[in-house]
Amino acid sequence: MSKVMVGMSGGVDSSVCALLLHEQGYDVTGVTLKMFGDDDIVQAEKEGKTCCALNDVLDARSVAYKLGFEHLTFNFKDCFREKVMKQFVESYISGKTPNPCIECNRHIKFDKMLRRAFELGYDYIATGHYAVVEYDEKSGRYLLKRSADRTKDQTYVLYSLTQEQLAHIIFPLGNLSKSEVRQLAEKYALVNADKPDSQDICFVPDGNYVEFIKKFAEYEQTEGNFIDTGGKILGTHKGIINYTIGQRKGLGIALGKPAYVVSKDISANTVTLGDEQELYTSTLTATDVNLISVEKITEPMRITAKTRYTQKETPATLSYNNGVYTVDFDVPQRAITSGQAVVFYDGDTVIGGGTIV
Repeated sequence: MSKVMVGMSGGVDSSVCALLLHEQGYDVTGVTLKMFGDDDIVQAEKEGKTCCALNDVLDARSVAYKLGFEHLTFNFKDCFREKVMKQFVESYISGKTPNPCIECNRHIKFDKMLRRAFELGYDYIATGHYAVVEYDEKSGRYLLKRSADRTKDQTYVLYSLTQEQLAHIIFPLGNLSKSEVRQLAEKYALVNADKPDSQDICFVPDGNYVEFIKKFAEYEQTEGNFIDTGGKILGTHKGIINYTIGQRKGLGIALGKPAYVVSKDISANTVTLGDEQELYTSTLTATDVNLISVEKITEPMRITAKTRYTQKETPATLSYNNGVYTVDFDVPQRAITSGQAVVFYDGDTVIGGGTIV
């Protein structure tokens, strides 16, 4: 009987993940990862959020006990603070817009948790992500593929998975819809069957990432100039971390016409505003690229790609030359943002992805 460690956040997806594996005959142990200090968790609970609050641990434990398997809690807060929270803050301060879920998957759920599972003699780890893992006999590689429920597909935040990791990961929800997952939770009377999905950055429960950055890094904002694309000063901004590429609302400046953040210059402490058409570009470069379905890119490759989690992927050409990965889109894309991820697809299969420069 294969042993599997299931990451259980307290939500319905991870609970049904554990349920399915238990029903399939795996030797299941549920694990909840403690990412924050006690004060952070209490604050999340006060905010009424559903990620990492104390009731989430209780919900996960309730499901495990109901189904008859062990539940453990691992303290990964130091690693989470260093690899996810600190990276998030430093990235914003450097003018980029990071995706902390990707870093959490990269460093915590599918690295530290998997290594802990190996140390304790488990064969696999599993999570409630909506994605599919398949082994391709022809290429000899594990593939990451989009889920059956396209509205819930999470392959965008999983592109960093390696071949070794994919060989030991199970995603039981990959071929289910969200409604089917809810129905299973109701059928088995799980305590979180109707629990809403978490929407916010888990360590910024009130959504105010600017205040979080200031507190975490003891960072003092410095006012600077709004400028147009020709360098003309338009007004004063509140501090560069308040703005993201493509932003229109909350700029605090009236120009008599719609204005959008089209770029930021940390060294000059300026935020450039422009018309919406100035947000569109056709080419990007990526760093820290991880390839899944292929070992390397030897010649230009036709792909589809997307630069936002909720974005629909669009046709492009992926090329690699002298250490640089370049994506050339057939149609200009809106608000391509440094620090975000670009993920490459071949149909439903993830080719790989990286961080936009």
